[in-house]
Amino acid sequence: MIPIKQYRDWLSAPRRIAPLVTFRILFGGLMATGAFRFMASGWIERLYGEPDFFFKFYGFEWVEPLSVAGMYWVYGIVGLSALGIMLGLFYRWSALVFWLSFTYTELTDVTNYLNHYYLVVLLGLLLIFLPAHRRFSLDVWRKPALRVETVPAWCIYLIMLQIGMVYFYAGFAKLNADWLFRAMPLAVWLPTKADWPLMGALFTQSWAAYAFSWAGAFYDLTIPFFLLGRRTRPWAYVAVIAFHVLTRLIFNIGLFPFIMIFNTLIFFPAAVHERWLDKLGYGSGATGQKMNVPKAQMSLLRTGLLVYFAIQFLLPLRYLCYPGNVLWTEEGYRFAWRVMLVEKVGQTTFTVRDPHTGRQSEVDNSVYLTAYQEKQMAIQPDLILQYAHHLAEVYQRDYGIVNPEVTVDCFVALNGRASQRLIDPNVNLAAQTDHLMPKPWILPFRQNEIITQR
Repeated sequence: MIPIKQYRDWLSAPRRIAPLVTFRILFGGLMATGAFRFMASGWIERLYGEPDFFFKFYGFEWVEPLSVAGMYWVYGIVGLSALGIMLGLFYRWSALVFWLSFTYTELTDVTNYLNHYYLVVLLGLLLIFLPAHRRFSLDVWRKPALRVETVPAWCIYLIMLQIGMVYFYAGFAKLNADWLFRAMPLAVWLPTKADWPLMGALFTQSWAAYAFSWAGAFYDLTIPFFLLGRRTRPWAYVAVIAFHVLTRLIFNIGLFPFIMIFNTLIFFPAAVHERWLDKLGYGSGATGQKMNVPKAQMSLLRTGLLVYFAIQFLLPLRYLCYPGNVLWTEEGYRFAWRVMLVEKVGQTTFTVRDPHTGRQSEVDNSVYLTAYQEKQMAIQPDLILQYAHHLAEVYQRDYGIVNPEVTVDCFVALNGRASQRLIDPNVNLAAQTDHLMPKPWILPFRQNEIITQR
């Protein structure tokens, strides 16, 4: 066994800071662009002005969005603090404000959850504790004593590990029968691009979906290791660019491809980053001091990071604690890097019944939810439960029904199968509480009910 001291020496060995500087500049610039683009595109009105009801993350039910004007201020803060990260201006405060404000925007409604937003939250958290501003920054210009040329190796390895875990778990999640042996959901999605020049005809071939599925799983599972190898790294990065450009063209997945293309540059050695940064006036030939972290501070930081990465390692595996198919029940689905794994469509009919008179009525979901919220709610059991509770509150408040009963007839089609009931239609959801235990009112998934693939 390798002694613990040797591990510590390896992690604390000095490494030139350039990769961390590149990461800071690209991350901050991309996040600022995303925030200002979000405001300019009118998405704040759509996501915060149109809905009357917002779905909550478990444990964060207390988080409420501000008015549309207030959310413009919040996104303005996100954009400006991201610029502060990019420029290295009041860096620690910029990183903290960015993380708090961006995380707040993500907690306002579960239906807006995307994997790459979650990744931004994690990377933003790590940046608070990383010394990415101590070279080529406005903070160094203001206070030259901050400048260092090297940082402990763990400062760079942390980001590598976080990105590597995203890729690996994304590949691990693809090791399921639908992805590997039915090429789902790519067998549904690719033919919709048949009008593409050159590649359109390829997308209509049944074997193409299988080829893309297997290649995608192989890519996710192996790319971190190829990026670590000196000889394989250049070719691996070409694969990163090709993979994410292609997925950006085929799917509407926002900034995620750019986030991964930029982030994976951290795997390149410092000399490569210094050549790029020199074009901006970095000055790679300069000399400076080595950064040292006090032992007491390092001990506390080490403990915090161990806890953080233990959570990151275990969280994607929590689905194993639940019965049934995670793609169906979605228990343990979020925060697990399950990227582009399902084609899922649902239809819900809610009924509210007065237990004292026996009178009941069907609910028009469009009265309470936007079309996008209804689409997301109809396929996610925990959101169905939240909506049922909301309906019970509305009918008790507006119609004077005491303890109304709320049931749902919900049919969901998963990855080319015929629609199946997702929720027990006889269960009064208004009487059910949300928790982290398995939900018995989610009906079992019938694996063999398959329709012909398109």
